[in-house]
Amino acid sequence: MHAIGVDIGGTKIAAGVVDEDGAILAQTRRDTSPDDAAGIDKAIADVYAELSQSYEVTAMGLAAAGFVSADRSSVLFAPNIAWRDYPLRERVAALLQEDVRIVVENDANAAGWAEFRFGAGRDVDDMLMLTVGTGLGGAIVTDGKLVRGAWGVAAEIGHMRVVPGGHYCGCGHEGCWEQYASGSALVRDAQAAVIVQPDRATRLLELAGGDVDRLTGPQVTQAAREGDPLAVELLAELGRWVGEGAASATALLDPGLIVVGGGVAAAGDLLLASARRGFAEQLSARGHRPEAALVVASMGNDAGMVGAADLARV
Repeated sequence: MHAIGVDIGGTKIAAGVVDEDGAILAQTRRDTSPDDAAGIDKAIADVYAELSQSYEVTAMGLAAAGFVSADRSSVLFAPNIAWRDYPLRERVAALLQEDVRIVVENDANAAGWAEFRFGAGRDVDDMLMLTVGTGLGGAIVTDGKLVRGAWGVAAEIGHMRVVPGGHYCGCGHEGCWEQYASGSALVRDAQAAVIVQPDRATRLLELAGGDVDRLTGPQVTQAAREGDPLAVELLAELGRWVGEGAASATALLDPGLIVVGGGVAAAGDLLLASARRGFAEQLSARGHRPEAALVVASMGNDAGMVGAADLARV
């Protein structure tokens, strides 16, 4: 049975036909505007029309960055798209006018489910997924089931408070985990380091074209891969925050595996080595319990699309 998975971002949507083994048979994309909710609806309908011409499709999963209702029909709130209590399934269904099952899912949940079913987590029953990108997202699988919570908004793990009175977060609070374990945190700390330690930041400033405000996370990763000591330290510090937070989450969830995905995970062991150290140092009762491994996600940028399609079948 074929399903379409749609990964909805702030400026584009990516969609693909996915089979029951998680393989993408065909894919397409459309540019969108985060301020035009109706335009996003139309783009979703367009990709469905394009992909369903060549494949028999019975379900479509929509992976959305935001709080998704428990019945998987609406987006209650999205930080980067103009969705507020938005009936996404209803609006898209009205445009399709076809008998197709439509399911809305949080994007991190969708990515985590793809890793659980077809990727790095396929051999465990209990898994924690951390998506380290602009922010910090999460997905929790317990006893083979995706944890959504009473209202559909479980696993917003990046908004656990880890530093009372810490950095201000876009959620309206201070000291959230994602303010220390995310691509945005990496860039903030790197920009500060360029100003405070200019003698050590020559390579970072060079990559940014001489303008500290143009420094990006991938540039920090590039410098670290080249062996730049400051960039290596910055990624190690980010990894420490990822690992220590994962240890706290483990006290609550006891996962069999922790999968680290998102754009920042491309740094590989430059991030994961220090994350594993931080995790081990903060894990409660270490030496008297089995320890979850921290591994890099294997599904890449396709995870949201594949997971959304698979969840639409469930």
